[in-house]
Amino acid sequence: MSTTVNGLEEIKAQAGADLGYSRWMEITQERVNTFADATDDHQWIHVDEERAKDGPFGGTIAHGYLTLSLLIPLWSELLEVTGVRMAVNLGLNRVRFPSPVRVGSKIRAHGAVASVTEVKGDGVEVVVDLTVEIDGVDRPACVAQAVYRFYA
Repeated sequence: MSTTVNGLEEIKAQAGADLGYSRWMEITQERVNTFADATDDHQWIHVDEERAKDGPFGGTIAHGYLTLSLLIPLWSELLEVTGVRMAVNLGLNRVRFPSPVRVGSKIRAHGAVASVTEVKGDGVEVVVDLTVEIDGVDRPACVAQAVYRFYA
């Protein structure tokens, strides 16, 4: 599942690489409720299982930002970087949530390295196109372009 690179030269060689897929991860109501508590976002479509049965999605769904935050563990399954002194998550160039993630669904991430450029301070900036897929659903749950920096 994971590609391992050691040092900046090996990171540079990943420009344009398809990193493949992470493992499938089930989205549970407990995870959604915990995220709701952490963010104070208790909208009924996420946490009220009874009311959500009659709602637009036929049950509770994960928060979009929960799906986005799960890119952290899923991304770590796609690329492991060793031989650097520091890694920094710079953020996202863009993000969209084309399809809701129903509780009980399984998601996984697909990644591809869009670009690798050198930056000041003996580092590289890596732009990664990430897609969160839902098992059995044609449209993705999340499409994001993440930006990371790695320093030697």
